[in-house]
Amino acid sequence: MALVNKVEQKIKVSLNETIEFQIITYCFFNNIKISNADLKCLVELSKYKDVELTEFCNNLTELNIFKSAQSARNAISKTSKKDLITKIGKNKKKILINPVMNIQSKGTVLLDYKILGIES
Repeated sequence: MALVNKVEQKIKVSLNETIEFQIITYCFFNNIKISNADLKCLVELSKYKDVELTEFCNNLTELNIFKSAQSARNAISKTSKKDLITKIGKNKKKILINPVMNIQSKGTVLLDYKILGIES
């Protein structure tokens, strides 16, 4: 019979931290590297169903995540190439977090991950 070392931890965190954890976990298991600013950008975007690109870039500047709207646009372009953001439309583009990530960002969220690490 195999012996399994089990680690169980229960903590209460803010909704932002819950969203951040989901994004970090998705990126970790899909081998996607992102910066802290990109992570903050994705957390903010997760709070919207979809949002107009220019409006969102201005919001990120107001939140001091990026120094300019152009910096925000560059980060969005970079994360879009990593399939973390989906763009919709040609004129007045709307953006949203990629639905494949299945990020839960509304209401009370319980994350229940069960991960088994097997020694080789």
